[in-house]
Amino acid sequence: PSGPVWVAYFDRFFSSSSLPAPSDLSGFNVFALSFIYSSSLIDNAAVWANLDATTRSNTKAQYASAGISIIVSAYGYGPTPTTSGDDPTAAANYIGNYVKTYGLDGADIDYEDLGAMETAGTAVAWLTTFTKALRAQLPQGQYILTHAPLAPWFSPNLWPGNGYLGVHAAVGGLLDWYNIQFYNQGADYTTCSGLLSTSSGTYPQSAVFQIAANGVPLNKLVIGKPSTTSDAGSGYIDPATLSGCLLQAKNSGWSAGAMTWQYPNGDSAWITQVRSQSFPV
Repeated sequence: PSGPVWVAYFDRFFSSSSLPAPSDLSGFNVFALSFIYSSSLIDNAAVWANLDATTRSNTKAQYASAGISIIVSAYGYGPTPTTSGDDPTAAANYIGNYVKTYGLDGADIDYEDLGAMETAGTAVAWLTTFTKALRAQLPQGQYILTHAPLAPWFSPNLWPGNGYLGVHAAVGGLLDWYNIQFYNQGADYTTCSGLLSTSSGTYPQSAVFQIAANGVPLNKLVIGKPSTTSDAGSGYIDPATLSGCLLQAKNSGWSAGAMTWQYPNGDSAWITQVRSQSFPV
């Protein structure tokens, strides 16, 4: 998509024979089927692969006509590809092959190997090799490629290899945007100011405009939030308040967009309200 991106993740069971109607996603322009692992599929990434080719083709055409790209998301919470010793190039080739075989628009890397991110010489190196290999499979301009880091990983000088600032320095130019998880961090990122301008002392310089000040392009910083309180452990901001946060961000030059975990709680009604003050549907 050109302009702001509005991303919904889709991991919860909906149907074994179809995706949601595009009208249920009006206001979104990217739908992320979750999840693919280094060499296997679960949940809605598996559902998509198990649909017959005609259903996939028809669904893809319906979504495309509604302006919605369909991508696959990799990993999520649980898998530890680096710690587990997965080969990054083999994993990238498996994921890239899935995208091409099943006719998707790209891939999102929801890497949550927490132990590796805290271990010198592992996460940043693995993600660098992996991302280069996956981008070679899915050429820039033809396929979407994004990462979905936890917001604290952008705090400078806090993580080995400088965490996601290190990832960005190595492969940021290969990525279309970051679906940043501004949640599951207690009270952090739960006000507009904490989300946008000044994060807490626990994870300094990890609010949106602070990440940008540390060298990540503002237009790649997509604001990720849970759809309801039940969709994350913490970090929820109600849609009306979040709508105001996005207006503040827009007025300061931001136009990246927003992401939510997850459909069906994050549906057309949710995104319509969230966008209402900044980029109305």
